[in-house]
Amino acid sequence: MSRLALTHPLHLVIGLTLWSLWFVAIYGGLSVACAVAPPAPEQGALTAINVVLGLLTAATTALLAWLAWACLQMARDELGRPRFVAAVSAGLYLFSAVATLFVGIPVIGVPPCL
Repeated sequence: MSRLALTHPLHLVIGLTLWSLWFVAIYGGLSVACAVAPPAPEQGALTAINVVLGLLTAATTALLAWLAWACLQMARDELGRPRFVAAVSAGLYLFSAVATLFVGIPVIGVPPCL
């Protein structure tokens, strides 16, 4: 199977789709983890749940940032419609990466099952 070119219009929706999948996984996983094995409130924010959520957030942000960078590099080499698609895709990937960080930052300081 060949790789999907970074100038393909499908990249216009992949970033926000990845963000929404991350969002559902992070809050669904948090809800299930808190229902199955809630940590003691005295533990604070450094719990296994928050470590897993933080790693998932970091991995998703890194993937989205890498895709933004790759699309931006591709946009510099193209002309016309492929350049437009790659440039807009880069912006959407970057927006999704920032949104992932913004929503995921509370993992650092907030206890998970309040």
